[in-house]
Amino acid sequence: MRVVVGMSGGVDSSVAALILKKEGHEVIGVTMKLWDCFKTAARQSCCSTADSIDALRVCEQIGIRHHVVDMRPAFKKEVVEYFVNEYSSGRTPNPCIKCNEALKFNLLRNKTLELFGTDLIATGHYAKIQKNDGGNFSLLKGVDSNKDQSYFLFTLTPEQLAKTIFPVGCLAKAEVRKMAMNAGLKTAEKSESQEICFIPDNDYAGFIAGFYPEAAKPAGDFVDKSGHIVGRHAGAHSYTIGQRRGLGFGVGKRQYVTAIAADKNEIALGSNEDLMKKEAFVNNVAWINEFPKCDFKLSVKIRYKHSGADAAIELLDNNRAKIIFENPQRALTPGQAAVFYNGDEVIGGGWIE
Repeated sequence: MRVVVGMSGGVDSSVAALILKKEGHEVIGVTMKLWDCFKTAARQSCCSTADSIDALRVCEQIGIRHHVVDMRPAFKKEVVEYFVNEYSSGRTPNPCIKCNEALKFNLLRNKTLELFGTDLIATGHYAKIQKNDGGNFSLLKGVDSNKDQSYFLFTLTPEQLAKTIFPVGCLAKAEVRKMAMNAGLKTAEKSESQEICFIPDNDYAGFIAGFYPEAAKPAGDFVDKSGHIVGRHAGAHSYTIGQRRGLGFGVGKRQYVTAIAADKNEIALGSNEDLMKKEAFVNNVAWINEFPKCDFKLSVKIRYKHSGADAAIELLDNNRAKIIFENPQRALTPGQAAVFYNGDEVIGGGWIE
């Protein structure tokens, strides 16, 4: 088959392309040009040209075509502006999920169909796709539990899953690196980025103030749970629920951000116990296949590195749901995704209100 591989310039997408090439497919490497960055971090520039060159060199090594697709306007609108608006509204965004949803498995698929006559997309995600007896498809966790990225993919539809391949989902990261080294790929020992691609220095507040100053909040008040002012903060866009470091002052005991009222530019502080909650509401709920007809229990991940917690899900009107955890969970954060699992299978998910 003719398969387009989304190539970021990292080892995972490089090996994904290598595997498909060895399987005999006609493979085309495509790199999305996403962002013009004028701020350079100590280690790399964001969305760097160097990554695109690495992808090109790997394509040359394994003998496949390489193309760059300019998606900067869409990335700016769908990912960057979403990111800025969420922080400015007191929520904590997840731009990787939005990038997958809007760009990689939507716009890029449409573009590659136009350019290459195929809508079959492969990426280096650590996740698996299973075709079921009824002909529909399920999304499963990757074999490597430390690298599993199924959390970022919960918005994929059955139609998208049917046209998607995750070649490294059945491999451990160590196996992927070994395959890259054995093949002599340029990216074999390339380190992984732990930051958001357009903010390589991890300074979210600085990015918002520099690129979108109208969205940056002025200094405001820290308050305790009784509403008494206990200090001053640097702007509500600079904080997230559960944060302890960087508050800029101390009151004799550890304090954590427990709530953000962006409309008042006010941040509530409290104890670690104040962060423990048993319930959450989510909106824009997406189900990969037909959603269950009755209340049921699943494991729910409330952030990427969360191990998952047993919970009951109550379906509500207007594409909403209520999550009731068996045990209190720490720092349920508005704006983050809550993803529902039945064992290793992703059932769906929504966005925490």
